[in-house]
Amino acid sequence: MLRLCLSILLFVFPLAPLVASAADLKPAVVYSVGGKFDQSFNEAAYRGLENFKDKTGTDYREFEILNDAQSLQAVRSFAQRGRNPVIAVGFNHAAAVTQAAKEFPQIRFLLIDAFVDAPNVQSILFREHEGAYLVGLLAQMASKTGTVGYVGGMDIPLIRKFECGYRQGAEAANPDGTVLANVAGDTVAAWTDPTRGAELARSQMDRGADVILHGAGTTGLGVLQAAADAGKLGIGVDSNQNGLHPGFVLTSMLKRVDVAVFEALKALDAGDWTPGARVLGLAEGGLGWALDENNRALITADMEKAVEEARQAIIAGTIKVHDSTQDGPCPF
Repeated sequence: MLRLCLSILLFVFPLAPLVASAADLKPAVVYSVGGKFDQSFNEAAYRGLENFKDKTGTDYREFEILNDAQSLQAVRSFAQRGRNPVIAVGFNHAAAVTQAAKEFPQIRFLLIDAFVDAPNVQSILFREHEGAYLVGLLAQMASKTGTVGYVGGMDIPLIRKFECGYRQGAEAANPDGTVLANVAGDTVAAWTDPTRGAELARSQMDRGADVILHGAGTTGLGVLQAAADAGKLGIGVDSNQNGLHPGFVLTSMLKRVDVAVFEALKALDAGDWTPGARVLGLAEGGLGWALDENNRALITADMEKAVEEARQAIIAGTIKVHDSTQDGPCPF
């Protein structure tokens, strides 16, 4: 039996009549591996649903999978219980959502970070390479050695897309600089191994890296810890992780899953929902970088000016950030 708790994520609407009010919504969320309090991707989704709950009183159910084998069972169980929408956080739920959407055509599903083509599924995708460009720019501007690092989680196209955007931004700041890159593994365990993250970070620091971005879920917490322990700088991801090691996290690349969740539920409440893909980048407010009291002293006026100019140029299209999932192998 699945254990149901209280938490969060995006929206999906019943195919039949449109939902008339927030009181009619019965959301449920299935998190990815790593748990809802991963201080990163899952937790961003949690905050989005909590925000909607605070503003509307709409409660929700939740389940945290331990491995991908639990995905279909969890998604199907919520649909059987009449939960609507059913929100699946992470690309690893794509197969489960594909199957459940066929079995329960009256239920609406929302899938984050993967695309499923079905009349009762909306997919939320992000142009992560755009946000990675910004923090790559900041990384090289902050680096004293000219060598920066990147530690990804599971070796999948999404994580390589992060890497490519980061490389391009770093090159824009320092064409003669170096970017070191590693991934933690090729299974879902690569997202939940802080020890492995720390090992990879230390290896990169031994080769001169003094600023390291992670895109690795809870594995990345080990990256940030290792960087702070060595007096170097880490860069957080998805959620604002600046406060984990104040003064040793240069910034965090924000992937606004929280905003996407809240806006999707708000749209569902208003009866405004369509299947298909919704893609969020800098222009849509789906990505950004974090500046607060924890890293204010690390960001110079020149860095802030450069990253804002780059952000505006990407939105305007005068800077084209390479998408390695669409544009071919990363040239940087």
